[in-house]
Amino acid sequence: MTLMEKGNHSEVTEFILSGLTDRPDLQVPLFVVFLLIYGITLVGNGGMILLITINPRLHTPMYFFLSNLSFCDLCFSSIISPKMLLNFLAERKSISYTACAVQMSLSIAFADVECLLLAVMAYDRYVAICNPLLYTVTMSRELCKKLVAGVYAVGVVDSMINTYFILQVSFCSSNIINHFFCDIPPLLALSCSDTRINEIVMFSFACCVILSSFVTVLLSYVYITSTILQIRSAESRSKAFSTCTFHLTAVVLFFGTLLFMYLRPTSSYSMDTDKVASVFYTLVIPMLNPLIYSLRNTEVKDALRKATNKLLTNS
Repeated sequence: MTLMEKGNHSEVTEFILSGLTDRPDLQVPLFVVFLLIYGITLVGNGGMILLITINPRLHTPMYFFLSNLSFCDLCFSSIISPKMLLNFLAERKSISYTACAVQMSLSIAFADVECLLLAVMAYDRYVAICNPLLYTVTMSRELCKKLVAGVYAVGVVDSMINTYFILQVSFCSSNIINHFFCDIPPLLALSCSDTRINEIVMFSFACCVILSSFVTVLLSYVYITSTILQIRSAESRSKAFSTCTFHLTAVVLFFGTLLFMYLRPTSSYSMDTDKVASVFYTLVIPMLNPLIYSLRNTEVKDALRKATNKLLTNS
């Protein structure tokens, strides 16, 4: 354990990430599985961003938000996956104190961005379905840019505040993090100082960001469902429901794991259970999002077909 003398006690200068499991026989199989997940995430989200950028038909508010969601998923997964993959094959699974703080800070920021983007996308669908005649006026290009800028601003502020309070905490007994990346709960579990203020800050921001986003999504879809049920045409009603299905799927997956992770009593934390939940919201969901938003979306499939045909024709 690398320690540094500070006053009358030793201070941790690096951490050891225990990873998903300590069984040697599972390290290579898990490396292959998560390398595949990361590869699909890069291709899926990168492809979605490129497709939306090059196709003028997809230059609408909904796809503008979707391209930002893909960018967020790409960054979120890239903050966690490379170090995790390296540690599957490394004998010494260490991470420096600074790198740990950076990883934690960025993961907080992009988790917030994903939460708030899903809420913004729900509001966009509410306006499109409940007020279609005012959609282009309400969801103007300038408003869309301001909403996305606000989303990133909230993520940065939350990240900076939580990181500041974590940096005030002393780690002087052990440097082994029972997790596969640097997250707030496992870091607080290592601390030998009073962490109540950290828990209050974490819980407060989690309530503000996660619950406000979740309530926005919930209210939006209550109004959306009410409006759709009033549509007389069964075909139109089915099309409207189909438009919202993939967004709701992404919302349920992401918010379900975050609510489980951060909005329950500290006494009920189980690091092994949290690691499984963390795999879903940091690695699996960023992989699934481009698939969820494209498999049942005719506009995306048409754009992909045209881009593929153009590429084959040119080659």
